[in-house]
Amino acid sequence: MTASLVHALVDDAGLFPPTALGMADAVERHRADLAGGSVVLSHRFLCPASRTGELCAHLAEGDRFRVGLVADTGADGLAGAVAEITGDTRLELAMVEFPLARVGADEPAAALAATRDALDAAGIAPAIPVFAEPASWTDVDHLVVAIAARRDAFRLKLRCGGVRAELFPSPEELAAALVVAARADVTVKATAGLHHAVRYTDSTTGFVHHGYLNLLVAAAEATGGADPATLAETLRSTDRGTLLERAAGLDRATVAATRRLFTSYGSCSTATPVTEARGFGLLARTSEP
Repeated sequence: MTASLVHALVDDAGLFPPTALGMADAVERHRADLAGGSVVLSHRFLCPASRTGELCAHLAEGDRFRVGLVADTGADGLAGAVAEITGDTRLELAMVEFPLARVGADEPAAALAATRDALDAAGIAPAIPVFAEPASWTDVDHLVVAIAARRDAFRLKLRCGGVRAELFPSPEELAAALVVAARADVTVKATAGLHHAVRYTDSTTGFVHHGYLNLLVAAAEATGGADPATLAETLRSTDRGTLLERAAGLDRATVAATRRLFTSYGSCSTATPVTEARGFGLLARTSEP
């Protein structure tokens, strides 16, 4: 395996819970991460649409941030947020994350159509990647079908955790979503809960968190045609050694297919994923930090 398995894997979600940095601290950390240049980081700064003005106010003259715009207010305020980003030479709109729960449509295809209308009205070019988050896990299958029909316009966002237990999908739910997405050739990004490489139980909350290494290996299995039960077993594993061995055995073509399926995930911490990737030998074949 090469470092390409974890290349540009981690989006900066420092503004979001549970870390929820203040804007000044989040900007300063992102600035330091850009200077550090770790290959594990995507160097995309995730920012709610409701806070783009605050972001602009905290930037220095020489800053250059690539923004992942999270449409936390749905269509409301989206045009203003986009105008603030595109009107500031220090910012570049890199992608959009849109929660379909903010759209007044129950059927996934209708929700995507309404979302695209909102994006167009806000001046978001079709070339900008847009990740649609299902309103619930029961919507995933139908949403993947709808996205596959509009693959040029949408990708899939999967929530893997949060501040409440019910926000964590089971291994079976996550496995099924990955298999459906792989079969439909739909790109996925993940968010929330992936605080460490390997599945673990948080000693404070008692929540069982998915691991990003588990997710990478499961995604590799999905691209190879494995069934949901196989992926669920991988997602449930806490055996770091076995997961690392399986990751190390992936050939170049499989790594490329894996990352086409699972493109990135948002992490509150940008230090822990880099530290663990280095400590586990995931960067062993690169000279970069």
